Amino acid sequence: MSESRAAVRYAKATLDQAIENKALDAMEVDMRSIAETISASKELSDALSSPIVNSADKKNILLAVFKDTNAITKGLIGVLVDNKRISLLNEVALKYLIINEDLKGQGVAFVTTAVPLTADLEKKILDKVIELTGKKVVLKSTIDEKILGGFVLRVGDLQYDASIASKLGNLKREFTNSL
Repeated sequence: MSESRAAVRYAKATLDQAIENKALDAMEVDMRSIAETISASKELSDALSSPIVNSADKKNILLAVFKDTNAITKGLIGVLVDNKRISLLNEVALKYLIINEDLKGQGVAFVTTAVPLTADLEKKILDKVIELTGKKVVLKSTIDEKILGGFVLRVGDLQYDASIASKLGNLKREFTNSL
């Protein structure tokens, strides 16, 4: 839980700096790029959380991957590396996007599925999220074959996991506990 609070603090500080430097649009592009790249690359995610990879290498990897980003983004990477919190980068990017969308009066709903969403299903999910939260949201979808089927929906700090992988895990725990 403290990691989530730390990610929110870094995200808010980054947003404040983006507002101060009138770089909101550029930072939104950077944060979306970071979130999508880290979520899509298991190797990058593993390297960031690995205690074996030293901080300087992590920083060099990230600065090479995100070489065309804003100076604020590069500063965030430097601060996270210096504070030994670089494993939070993906979470900071996601929190930044949520806070920024709230600032603009829009929410962001993140949905993860095993297969691409159809336009009809995407509309149904958007309608349901608007009904539940009362806010207009933007839907960001990612594909993760590890969930096998179903979906995982995140809106703000709320998460609904209706994935097959989660249900199988719950069944496994029930069987293990009943033995």
